[in-house]
Amino acid sequence: MPTPSIRVLSLIPPMTQLNTPYPSTAYLTGFLRSRGVDAVQEDLALGLVLKLFSSAGLSAIHEITEAIPKRRRSPIVNSFVRQFDRYRATIAPAIAFLQGRDPTLAHRICGRQFLPEGPRFKPLEFYLQGGNDDPLAWAFGALGIEDRAKHMATLYLDDIADVLREAIDPRFEFVRYAESLAQSQPTFDPLASALAAPVNLVDRTLRDLTLAALARHAPNLVLLSVPFPGSVYAAFRIAQTIKAQDASIVTALGGGYVNTELRELSEPRLFDYFDYVALDDGERPLLALIEHLRGQRPDSKLVRTFVRDAKDVRVRYINHVEPDIPFAEAGTPTWDGLPLNGYLSLLDMLNPMHRLWSDGRWNKLTVAHGCYWKKCSFCDVSLDYISRYDDLAAATLADRIEAVIAETVQTGFHFVDEAAPPKALKALAAEIKKRKLAISWWGNIRFEKSFNQELCQALADSGCIAVSGGLEVASDRLLKLMKKGVTVEQVARVTHAFSDAGILVHAYLMYGFPTQTVQDTVDALEYVRQLFEAGCIQSGFFHRFACTVHSPVGKHPDQYGVTLLPLPEISFAKNDVGFVDPVGVDHDALGIALNKALYNYMHGIGLDADVRSWFNEKVPRTKVPRDFIQRALSETRYS
Repeated sequence: MPTPSIRVLSLIPPMTQLNTPYPSTAYLTGFLRSRGVDAVQEDLALGLVLKLFSSAGLSAIHEITEAIPKRRRSPIVNSFVRQFDRYRATIAPAIAFLQGRDPTLAHRICGRQFLPEGPRFKPLEFYLQGGNDDPLAWAFGALGIEDRAKHMATLYLDDIADVLREAIDPRFEFVRYAESLAQSQPTFDPLASALAAPVNLVDRTLRDLTLAALARHAPNLVLLSVPFPGSVYAAFRIAQTIKAQDASIVTALGGGYVNTELRELSEPRLFDYFDYVALDDGERPLLALIEHLRGQRPDSKLVRTFVRDAKDVRVRYINHVEPDIPFAEAGTPTWDGLPLNGYLSLLDMLNPMHRLWSDGRWNKLTVAHGCYWKKCSFCDVSLDYISRYDDLAAATLADRIEAVIAETVQTGFHFVDEAAPPKALKALAAEIKKRKLAISWWGNIRFEKSFNQELCQALADSGCIAVSGGLEVASDRLLKLMKKGVTVEQVARVTHAFSDAGILVHAYLMYGFPTQTVQDTVDALEYVRQLFEAGCIQSGFFHRFACTVHSPVGKHPDQYGVTLLPLPEISFAKNDVGFVDPVGVDHDALGIALNKALYNYMHGIGLDADVRSWFNEKVPRTKVPRDFIQRALSETRYS
């Protein structure tokens, strides 16, 4: 039956991030409202954590841990049980502190007598045993009270999360919750089994939150956006609860995970939970779906949408081709309905750049849709979110910035582009200067030569505090093979220009790319060491290369010297694909050394050590001159 009046509820499922809302629902809600649709949103990821990490939540956890025989309790669980009264007494104040509602509590937290301390605090004891009376002085000095307390309160939450994982739900994580059930899973079986299993405390809490949201908003269409594999399980639990409560409520699934891994979906069981599954940007498919639910459009004219046929129970993909909504017409995202004062600023990594991902409430915006480069051979360049580039006038983006500030009363922005175009950032900086806007912002870029000293300074003057970008495998041979469009020398000059302007730099790094040798890996680490030593970059992260079916490597493996392994029969998720590299390097073993070195470099440790010292096995001496980066920086002109 047609539903003339549609009320849409968009939900953020656990887990995404705890310091700021994931932006998908904000974008969809803002867009739908701009088209006259009654739309609301809630963040059940944050809601779940705040329920579990409360006095009542800890009491429920304690009841379960008390029932575990003492001989079967792990040291983590024992520590929690032994100190439970202190945990229960301190959880509300600690959460309030991390929400920024009680900053003076920092003094008590730093005294090390207020919060109970479990195994996560052990590294601090290691420093104390080394004769250092203040194990965090190197990071926070004498006056960094609030940040020091924030780090300790984060360790405190991590201790409780470890208890949850060991005693209640082994899949629990603050970010990658139960991701193994969904990531590149060829069949729905693992997820189906998990959803059919008896519910645990985490599941029950999420169910209660879902029912409360339904009662509050009375929606007849619920949208669940799943950006990552680590939010899929909870999204299905939410949909399961909705269908059990009221099967007439329409549920729709979309988001980054769906766009990447479910493009060849044929699993009918998924539709026991979701009525519709939409691909790529949600604006056009949602408008078509809402018109269909109102009786204004037949299902044959849905856009980029999977449905289950009621007659033969087969999955059908319907794509009545219509133009996408231009990025300029997608509207301004709204955070109305999200508890902006409830998010938790966490400080797990003691690095000024790395902390930005978990610390602070950032308004997330996009400078342009897609990637203007879209050539990198490891990237899913064939998919819409990369391939369809659509930019935005600087004045329009500045209008959105001003509208968001007016709504949130917060001036921090994270531009979540695949790679923000330098031309667009230059125009935005000029517009910010023209309007005399006082904001702080950071985002992702490509380390291309357009970012010279003049532009970097202009970006800093406009409020840019940090950038992240892909150096990937720091090897000119491999950078050329992956069509990155940069060289190591160029990256050194560009990152140095940013650093000279006072802008922090994070480098995305990669290992295990096709034909990468042990020598390549050692040389890449030497380049990275020199970049840290020269102050070009302040943070980084090594990712293990994964071949995906949507990338140039996955589509043309012969061009990269590898052979793909056959995939099993797939009815559910399809993304990662195994491959055979004739070079035959044990990248897993090398990865341990790379991440150990990088962790130390980010803390200013070991920058003068031979890179071979980080590897457990014998590796060749680097062929990179020890002054390579310094010589590159000595050239004052960009090539």
